[in-house]
Formats: sequence, C-alpha cells, structure tokens
Amino acid sequence: MVDNQTVLVLDFGGQYKELIARRVRECGVFSYILPGDTPLERIRAYKPLGIILTGGPNSVYDAASPKCSPELFELGVPVLGICYGAQLLTHLCGGRVAACEVSEYGVTEGKFTEQAGDSPLFAGLSGPQEVLMSHSDYISDLPEGFRRTMTTADCPTAALENPARGLYAVQFHPEVTHTKNGLAMMHNFLYRVCGAAGDYSMEDYIEKQIAAVRAQVGDSRVILGLSGGVDSSVCAALLSKAIPGQLTCIYVDHGFMRKNESDEIEEVFTKRDLSFVRADASDLFLGALQGVADPETKRKTIGRLFVEVFQAEAKKIGRVDYLAQGTIYPDVIESGNDKAATIKSHHNVGGLPEEIGFKGVVEPLRGLFKDEVREVGRKLGLPDFLVNRQPFPGPGLAIRVIGDVTREKLEILREADAVVREEIAASGCEASQYFAVLTDLRSVGVMGDFRTYDYTLAIRAVVTGDFMTAAYAPLPHELLARMSRRITNEVPHINRVVYDITDKPPATIEWE
Repeated sequence: MVDNQTVLVLDFGGQYKELIARRVRECGVFSYILPGDTPLERIRAYKPLGIILTGGPNSVYDAASPKCSPELFELGVPVLGICYGAQLLTHLCGGRVAACEVSEYGVTEGKFTEQAGDSPLFAGLSGPQEVLMSHSDYISDLPEGFRRTMTTADCPTAALENPARGLYAVQFHPEVTHTKNGLAMMHNFLYRVCGAAGDYSMEDYIEKQIAAVRAQVGDSRVILGLSGGVDSSVCAALLSKAIPGQLTCIYVDHGFMRKNESDEIEEVFTKRDLSFVRADASDLFLGALQGVADPETKRKTIGRLFVEVFQAEAKKIGRVDYLAQGTIYPDVIESGNDKAATIKSHHNVGGLPEEIGFKGVVEPLRGLFKDEVREVGRKLGLPDFLVNRQPFPGPGLAIRVIGDVTREKLEILREADAVVREEIAASGCEASQYFAVLTDLRSVGVMGDFRTYDYTLAIRAVVTGDFMTAAYAPLPHELLARMSRRITNEVPHINRVVYDITDKPPATIEWE
C-alpha cells in the first residue's frame, strides 16, 4: 500500500490496462492494477479515490466473461468504465447490451448530446470528438438514472453517466493518443469527479523509496547485479543515494557488450557512492561458446555462467544481507499477481538461485513503469546514454552474431553496429530500436582490383509502442546507402549490407 491517493484500474483482459494506469500517473495520481474480479474487501483496503474498469475481448453475456461484483458501484467511489468496462457497468446496473449491427473499429467522430453540457467528464470540450472505437457489442438500453452524453453514427450510446452516483462510462478508449482529447477526459475524471489532489510525482516517489530502503536494510550491506540496462542502472543510482557506501554493484562483463559500453558503464558508476566490481569473464564466456551455433544453447550457457560468476564475486565480498533487483511494475503485472517477488531472471540471462541465502530482496523500482524509471534516472543525474538506452538482450552481441561466436566476429559486429547506431541517431528518423546483425552468410565481392569472400551484415530497425508487435522502420534510401558505404569502407570483412524489412509478426525483433 502507498499513502498517495490511489486510483485502481480493474483489468478485464484489455490490452491497454498498463496504458490506462500510466495515463492516470501522467495526471499526477498514483494508479494500481488489480484483476477485475478482485474481492470488495481488498478493494476497500486500498481506500481508492476512484476506480477505472478496462476494456476486454469478451461479451458481458458470456458465462465465462470476467466480472466484478455489482456492489462495487455502491461503494460511493467514482467509477469510469471503458469499452467492455462501460458495457459491464451498464449490464450490472440494470441496462442492456446487444450485438452491433455495424461494429466500430478505428477512429470515429463522436458527438455530444444536449445532456453533455454540464458533464464533468467532458468539461472544457466542445464540438465533434475524434475517438478510438473497438467493439462489436453496444449499449442499447441505459440503466435507470443514467443519461446519454455522446453518440456516433453507428453507436447510439458512446458515453453515459449518472453523476449523482459518480458512475461514468465511455464506449471508446480515452487512454490512447488516437482519441484526441482523451487525456483531458481522464484528467476531468480524476480531478472534477474524484477530487484528486495530484500528490504523485517522481520527486515524491524518490523520497519515499529512499526512506523505505533505509528502513528495510538499516546498516546492512546490499548487492546488485548491474547489467548497464536502464532498470539496474537506475536502481543502482537510487540505492547509492539511499544507502551511500552500503551498496556493491557487480558488473559481469561477459565480453558481448557493444563498442566501449563496458568502459562507459564503469566510468559512470565508479563515480557514485558505491562499490563497483567489474568481473572480466570474457575469456570464460567465449570459451564456453566455442563451436556453439544454436541460439537457445547460447542463451542457456551464458545464463548459467552469469550465475556462476556472480556467485563467485559475491562470495569475495563477505557478509551481504540483501539482494537488490531492478524489478519494475510491468514485471509484477506480467507475473499475474502482486505478491512479493522471488528472485527473478536477471535481465534475461538467467535467474539467481534462492539458495544464495539473502535475508531479503530490495526492489525500489517495483512500483514504476518504464517511462517513470527513465524519469527517475534523469532526476538522479544518470547520463542520457543509460537513461534512454534501447532494449539490449542479456546475452548481448552473442545472439547478434548468427552461428558460432568468435572474438573476430564480435569485433567486426561492434564496429559495424557503432556505425549503424551513430547514423540512425544522427538522422532523426523515427525508430524504437535499431542495431546490426552479423549473419553467417559469406558472399563474393569486389574491393579495388581484388575479389573478396566476406560476411553479409544485416541492419534491423523497428517502430513499436510495446515491443510485443513491431513494424520495420522505413528508413530513407539515402541513409541506408550511407550506412552501407561506411560499413563496407570502414569495417574489415564485410562486403555486403542488407536491410531487414520484416514486421513482428511474422519475425521477431532480434534474429536469434
């Protein structure tokens, strides 16, 4: 529990549950996601300022569809139902939901009714509204005491409300950017309906976590496996401020990082009030991968060795009571519960076994979304290259070298990848993640008067909002040509460059 005002997001299987919770936090109000069928006693324990019901793929009339208790609407707590949540609110309050004659998908024009004139949900808004619809059922009959506040050409009830009971519902999705004034509507619900004070901020979060960490660990020592990724880096920065001198960060250098990356990480954290241990195990990892071409075997080998090296370094330190982890809120959500975490996988390279024998786990970022973690990092003074770091697989370049991994191939890929990242970053092109892959394909080429037989390099760049799906980034041909020229001129043993234009699905973002 937290002492901030809290809005509960009850999840009914909607794909946007995290986005709803993030939008609430953007408005300065703390949010927490719970399953839609959470018992009322537990909901009451949170003393929620308001409750939001998410969308979902089901029909309210399906016996197996998720539902909340009808008593939820008698708690005296304002409720906003979205999409399926709107239909569920309507159904449980005595209204009727029916199958659409014409389903609505995509951006639609919504029009306010005369009754919307004094609606607190739409205060400050006028004229037609661009709203994102995605439904095949619709609200056909309103519950007693409700009024209709918005319609569309194919949906007679795009929004309804009962201000006296604090119940509001919208058939569209206000949490997405496609709904032009959606954030304003959510802000109205939080402040005009729920009476929010706006007491949630990253400064407030940092202060409270510092106090919580100090109360948890006292004068004990804490150890953290630092990967150089966003989560572990921000965790280290926060802990170094909370318990200066008590934190030891072990950076297992497996030798598969990008150009200069390990040195940059060391430079940043040796200047913090913590003990930084760089365990150079590159020869060990490279030796273990000799002749290994299967990607899953690579991952498992690297994961096993990571744990072994981490344990060996931890034993050298002596008595350590607490293990710190960069667990963030989406990790908790994906686990299917919000109970205390056990030792989780360390940045996709393997789990740290529970028998290490720590007294407890310290997870100061456990309540934050990724964008909030980045904001905390900025406020703690971490450099942009760490705070804005793109996703990078735990096994590193070992799975961006297709086939067996050698020192020579790693050096080739490091240099080529550096060119790719430098050029795309400088171009300003929209891309969520971009990198190079050294394929195991060799082909004939010509350089000067000489025939070559060298590697083909693939460039991958994608645009995505959640990394669950992705579209290839349509980089300009001029940029692609420039990267190709630079790579073939500056990087030995590459004589051909190709661009991957496959979406996810059917492909994945990484090649291995």
